[in-house]
Amino acid sequence: MKAIINNTSLNEIKEFAEFITLDYNSPTPLEEIANSEGIKIIADDYGIDSFDGITTFENDRFYIHLNTSRGNQISSNRGRFTLAHELGHYFIDSHRIGLESGVLTPHPTFLNQNSNARIEKEADYFASCLLMPESVFLKEIHRKRFSFQIIQHISTIFKVSITAAAIRFSQIGNHPIMVIYASNNLIIWKTSSDDFPYKKILLDDNKIPKDTVLGEYFNLKNTDDTNREEQVYAVDWFRYVSEWEMDRIFYEYCLPHKNTAMSIIWGE
Repeated sequence: MKAIINNTSLNEIKEFAEFITLDYNSPTPLEEIANSEGIKIIADDYGIDSFDGITTFENDRFYIHLNTSRGNQISSNRGRFTLAHELGHYFIDSHRIGLESGVLTPHPTFLNQNSNARIEKEADYFASCLLMPESVFLKEIHRKRFSFQIIQHISTIFKVSITAAAIRFSQIGNHPIMVIYASNNLIIWKTSSDDFPYKKILLDDNKIPKDTVLGEYFNLKNTDDTNREEQVYAVDWFRYVSEWEMDRIFYEYCLPHKNTAMSIIWGE
């Protein structure tokens, strides 16, 4: 498997990632792929405040370091995405050549942070395609009405985190959704399906709207409505809602964790 991507267009990344993974059954055997390329995986405790993963090139060999103190065990859902992301740095030609030549400095990966770096976005996309190839993904959701249980199903089948499953669904799923990740009452990142009807979030002094499940979690420390599907309205979450859509119904499923939380929002 020594062929390497010649460019970094998203289509090329998708095609090559799926070329690799479709030789295997789900869930994608990442260790087997790494071993076939002679990549050494080192899973160790690098500290809770350190990176999730990093790829280095030393003594003519590639090494992938996974930080177990942040939940990145090789077999964990979080660790699998981190490992797939780091494999992206190896298989994407410009990343690999940059690391081999020293032009590209080894870049630490931090999951759930809003990185604008192109190489990080490319590696994330490679990881999604490697772990959840489109053809297999679409078979798993075919003719199924959307609910949070669909995201849970994807997470289980492909052995990925709920976050990774939701983001992938927003890219290629059969129902428009928005995914919002927040920390300390501030939105860190959001993503949505191309056909999701709203793009702009209604903010209150840069804070999350209080009349949402996510907003109630941060403002009221209300966990009663989290980890279950709750009804909200378009005007609770979004800007530029027309008068005749004021009562448009959406559903929100919020997953809190200490000072962070993620909400998945979808319409009827």
